[in-house]
Amino acid sequence: MDIKKRADDLARFFKSRNPFEIIRGLNVILVYYPLDGVRGFYQYFQRNNIIYIDEQLPEHEKKFVLAHELGHMMLHKGTNAIFMDTRTHFKSSRYETEADLFAMYLLVPDDMIAEYNDCTTEQASRAIGYHEKLIELRMRH
Repeated sequence: MDIKKRADDLARFFKSRNPFEIIRGLNVILVYYPLDGVRGFYQYFQRNNIIYIDEQLPEHEKKFVLAHELGHMMLHKGTNAIFMDTRTHFKSSRYETEADLFAMYLLVPDDMIAEYNDCTTEQASRAIGYHEKLIELRMRH
């Protein structure tokens, strides 16, 4: 599975890297709700794609969480991560890493990341505005 290609194809098709614009084009139902410690989750229910986001998150976090959940929708549509986490012993961390990588490919295009090739991960993180571990993940791939 080429995660970068999927994110870039989606951005190219919708002529945007803004996940809010992309989900409108995909007819995804977006629900803001107080999720009590959960930042967001994706659900496929009765042929509807639904993304829930904690309404109490700051706006910049909502954008990342939406891109991350969009990654689950594009990469793991048939997988119920909440069920896997609570009912099985299967480690879902691979799915979370893939969704993080999808989000970073979508939100941080190649030309933006290239501007920070000579910087430390910490410097790039401060400049781009995402957590250092996410920038490290994006730069590593």
